[in-house]
Amino acid sequence: MMRSAVSLLTLAALATILSAGTSFSQRGSGQARQATPATFNRDVLPILQEHCQTCHRADGIGPMPLETYEQVAKRVDAIARKVASRAMPPWFADPRVGDFANDPSLSSNEIALIKKWTESGAQQGDPHDAPAPRHWAGAWTIPKPDVVLKMSAPVEIPAHGDVEYTYEIVPTGFTEDKWAQISQVLPSGAKHVHHAVVYIRPPGSQWLRGAPVGTPFTASSLHDPQLSHQAHWTDSDMLLVYAPGSSPDNWPDGMAKFIPAGSDLIFQMHYTTNGTPGEDQTSVGIVFAKNPPEQRVITLQLTNDRFEIPPGEDNFPVEVHGTLPNDATLLSFFPHMHLRGKAFEYNIVHPDHSKETLLHVNYNFYWQLSYKLAKPLPLKAGTELQAIGVFDNSKNNPHNPDPTKAVRWGDQTYEEMMVGFFDIAVPASLDKQHFFIRQSGPGR
Repeated sequence: MMRSAVSLLTLAALATILSAGTSFSQRGSGQARQATPATFNRDVLPILQEHCQTCHRADGIGPMPLETYEQVAKRVDAIARKVASRAMPPWFADPRVGDFANDPSLSSNEIALIKKWTESGAQQGDPHDAPAPRHWAGAWTIPKPDVVLKMSAPVEIPAHGDVEYTYEIVPTGFTEDKWAQISQVLPSGAKHVHHAVVYIRPPGSQWLRGAPVGTPFTASSLHDPQLSHQAHWTDSDMLLVYAPGSSPDNWPDGMAKFIPAGSDLIFQMHYTTNGTPGEDQTSVGIVFAKNPPEQRVITLQLTNDRFEIPPGEDNFPVEVHGTLPNDATLLSFFPHMHLRGKAFEYNIVHPDHSKETLLHVNYNFYWQLSYKLAKPLPLKAGTELQAIGVFDNSKNNPHNPDPTKAVRWGDQTYEEMMVGFFDIAVPASLDKQHFFIRQSGPGR
């Protein structure tokens, strides 16, 4: 992630509750109702389709597919344990705070149904009871993209060591303005991708002009000092941010992100080594809005890059505040930290200094999820937003690279970041730069 130039520092499933697969037969007045056992085809498969197969399918990011009875039957006990502990599907938002449209969590009834199925022999059941298979557009979890833009050249990733942020400039070739309603980043070497940010560079922007097009580069490979500096700083809008576990963008009708005719996409890739060399050639797939939207989606961030986490501290907070310069509708959140990240919170700070918590996450570096509000939240100009990241730099953190060292902002995973991305909707005619021009008047 790079420092932002802006002044604002910067899912409900149909519950498969069939009374735990219960059906009733009436053999005469006063006779007891007899329950049939739960089966895979009738009771369990619909739950897997709704909550699990986005990842656990052929071409998915999950380590095994869970699409057929044979695939699932081999893992019955493990699946039962994972769902009972709510380790799967992964979701880290405090259930007492907020309501989120992309929450994949199983209901208590669904968990009980899977438990009943496993304890009654994990029967397959009648094939005619099975729902139709879900249709996937290859590896995409979004509908078939209208366009796929791919990094022109693959990036070779070594087995060991640090990898500097890598960039590729990809011309869109768009001859007319486009509105991206749905988009997804799809790495080809996902095991090496720590994160990716895809920026929109409109034709009038001078950002990284002079940098090579169609070939990977890093800041240090740009011999022009000004270009090298630009690799670390931009005010360009983001198409979307990707990290392991994050959801594609899928905006409601009437909302989309704007890509002007003649724009380039700039892929910023953070690769990490894992002991095995690899290669990545990331793509982004886009589904365009069918009609020009009324509202434009903009990604902003609350960022604090000036902190020092002392050695051994197990609950070290880092916070940042910012105020909205204009009215906006809050849509979603995407918190980002590294291996010492413990918790992340977004709040509204009211004029009386009271706080309204919008999201509290028990942070997991290996599943960096996005959190999309079930009901978009209109906010007035002048609304004060706060983000708080809590870090665990102690020996009790099993992921801590070195609890004896103080930690500051840095690109690599053994360093830290504190970035609270969030998405807003504004009138379609308002771009990012003009959004930050504060209008005069009370509360502005």
